Amino acid sequence: MICLGIESTAHTLGIGVVEGNKVLSNIRALYKTPKGEGIIPRKAADHHSENFERLVAEAVEKAGIRVKDVGLIAYSKGPGLGACLKVGVVAAKNLALNLNVPIVGVNHCIAHIEISKLATGFSDPLVLYVSGGNTQVIVKHDKRYHVVGETLDIGIGNLIDVFARNLGLEWAHGSVVEQLAREGKYVELPYSVKGMDLTFTGLLTHAIKKLQTTRKEDVCYSLQETAFSMCVEATERALALTRKKQVVACGGVAQNTRLQKMLQLMAEPHGAKFGVAPGEFNADNGAMIAYTGLLMQQHGMAEKQSEVKAIQKFRTDEVELW
Repeated sequence: MICLGIESTAHTLGIGVVEGNKVLSNIRALYKTPKGEGIIPRKAADHHSENFERLVAEAVEKAGIRVKDVGLIAYSKGPGLGACLKVGVVAAKNLALNLNVPIVGVNHCIAHIEISKLATGFSDPLVLYVSGGNTQVIVKHDKRYHVVGETLDIGIGNLIDVFARNLGLEWAHGSVVEQLAREGKYVELPYSVKGMDLTFTGLLTHAIKKLQTTRKEDVCYSLQETAFSMCVEATERALALTRKKQVVACGGVAQNTRLQKMLQLMAEPHGAKFGVAPGEFNADNGAMIAYTGLLMQQHGMAEKQSEVKAIQKFRTDEVELW
């Protein structure tokens, strides 16, 4: 079966086409905010609406199929920004009705995990999920993903993006911070791990203040090293307790090569393999929604049209799996 997946949780509109375990196409359009601003949900939603038809046409063409070949529509059910999610919901419902095919709503977080498992070939990994709105250490048990540790305030991606905007750069993004960090040296910043949980707001406040007296390269380096070390500590504690032999990082921040290296070094003494999907599958994308939708469809988890809706606060551990 061929599934078309729609990702619209935040700044990215993604359309992916997947058949079985093969990604046929994966197209994205990114809403970029003006300098110094965060995401404006209504404007991001408008961006998604304006680009939807074009992206579907491009995704179908690149996949080498016709729209009528699609046998399943999958959409991001949540978590995410309400206005952005609703664009995906309306588009998915219309496509499913017009094509007369089943529809399934996918948890965005779980989609990141499942596409990473496919890409790495791992079957039962300990997961560090790091994105704009989420930072969670996750393990699967009894048909459910359990969150064994997480941020108590903001996600690590939010931490990095807000800090990046305070650098006054035109395109404030984690990749900019990563690049600047390569030229930096360590200065002390607050480190806050509470058992298995983390807090980032204090680190953010101090890092922004440091910009007034310290080279931006040094603050970028120190912010990364501190935040990533916190994540690695919580992940290692979970690894020691669960004795998993596979570790996966997923989500937008998992594209950071420094974080990948730190996790790999952490996993080795435990006899565990570390894996990460290619960057396009860690950035928000439609292929991960399509692939997870296929898994759900195979296990009888399709929805009725009356059940199709967005859930802004939709936790990883709320979903009963196959």
